[in-house]
Amino acid sequence: MRKRWLAAGVAAVLVALVAGVSLGPVSLPPGSVAAELLNLLPGVHLDSGLTEREIAIVTELRLPRVVLGLLVGGLLALAGGCYQGVFRNPLADPYLLGVAAGAGLAVTAVIALGAGAGGALTGMPVTIPLAAFVGSLGAVGMTYLLGAAGGRDRSPATLILAGVAVSAFLAAGQTYLLQRHSDSIQQVYSWLLGRLATAGWQDVRLVLPYFVVTAVVVLLHRRELDVLSVGDDEATSLGLHPQRSRYLLVAAASLGTAAAVSASGLIGFVGIIVPHTVRLLAGSSYRVILPLSLLFGGAFLALTDVVARTAAAPAEIPIGVVTALLGGPFFVLVLRTARRVFT
Repeated sequence: MRKRWLAAGVAAVLVALVAGVSLGPVSLPPGSVAAELLNLLPGVHLDSGLTEREIAIVTELRLPRVVLGLLVGGLLALAGGCYQGVFRNPLADPYLLGVAAGAGLAVTAVIALGAGAGGALTGMPVTIPLAAFVGSLGAVGMTYLLGAAGGRDRSPATLILAGVAVSAFLAAGQTYLLQRHSDSIQQVYSWLLGRLATAGWQDVRLVLPYFVVTAVVVLLHRRELDVLSVGDDEATSLGLHPQRSRYLLVAAASLGTAAAVSASGLIGFVGIIVPHTVRLLAGSSYRVILPLSLLFGGAFLALTDVVARTAAAPAEIPIGVVTALLGGPFFVLVLRTARRVFT
């Protein structure tokens, strides 16, 4: 991977961090915000010029939200790139494969049935990401089995159609749960539209272990995705166990998706927009796509959250609505460029 692209990814994260903390109902000088963020590093003592109230806004209100956006965006983009490599399908995405819907159904069940610490969404209970992981694995398993029903003659588009069918089935189950537990509709509905509102650093601490595990596993095995792209027979001849690699990578990507969904709700299209943009700009090798997707995905969602917070201020637009507005036209573009997949 070229060092300039890695530097660009790190720079994008830093820009998103400063912009996300600076912009809001109370605008703060970016230079002062940057100085205050540097003060969080050991041994750094700078005069940022901010008042105690403004410092509290930076460190206790905005910074946790921006960091959560970086983690969630990185996970969704990394999972999208991983699924595209595993299934050799340019349209694979946690949202389109039904993975997010499976995690969403599991989280809805936890909230509606009262297992999630009273159904509070501002402080993510430990049970929610675990339930989301089980739901996401079940959904991706259903999608894969349904897509494989056509045998060797199936096209890669079959997987997407299977994901749509599984998503519809799981959405019906989610609707049934909400109908039976109408007292949870408002909470679950606001969560389904996607949001990054936090109760402080609690959600960040809960998502961080899942982020580390997913990133380490996927990035350590990113070379295997390049080998899988040439076909199972060729991969086996090169000493790779294709099915074992697929299972491991799908489990890791599903774990990351589950953590992201449990923390932020259903945010679509991040797993398509970011990996495809990286592929077009930096190259088609997954050794490049995956680490850059992790960086640019986090920056993308953090900046998208800034738009969601400021475009209709003082009201706040659900971040899932903003990503859908951006991702819909992008998906059409990807669909047109990948039309040969469907022939």
